[in-house]
Amino acid sequence: MKRSLFFYELGGYTFSMAFGTLLHFLYEFTGSVLVTPISAVNESTFEHMKILFFPMLFYAVFEWFFLKEEYKNFWTSKLLGTLLAVTLIPVLFYTFKGSFGEPPAFLNIIFFFLSGGVGYFYETKLLKGGKGEKLSVIAFASIIIIAISFSVLTYFPPKLPLFLDPIYNTYGLV
Repeated sequence: MKRSLFFYELGGYTFSMAFGTLLHFLYEFTGSVLVTPISAVNESTFEHMKILFFPMLFYAVFEWFFLKEEYKNFWTSKLLGTLLAVTLIPVLFYTFKGSFGEPPAFLNIIFFFLSGGVGYFYETKLLKGGKGEKLSVIAFASIIIIAISFSVLTYFPPKLPLFLDPIYNTYGLV
């Protein structure tokens, strides 16, 4: 089974990148409030973090059914890998922006794909390492709290640069 972990994680990366790309446009295409908790509602950095978080979460739930017996540190690894991936988006974006100015759109896409890849790579390393089994319940609860926070902050974003839509100069739903 350990040999197939690579393929599970590669599948997760592929799913997350494809579904995250779909989530980027879903609200704009549908206009449905039903998709706002998980899809991008504007072009803020926060919304790009959200469209990486939810595909990684959904795939983790799917993957858990197959890997839970072998990897007792599953949720701890998923929490840390997902947090790394989601955190890398603003780190890369604001580092580039502060150093060179506003990044072109293609570079934001690269940041998204790179962040997801690093997150899944890190998860794989953690799963193989086997540490964090005792924290799995706390990790799972943390993931749920983060998911709720992402959804709530879509409707009630603080007036911080992370939440600012650079196109319309607004916060939250456009």
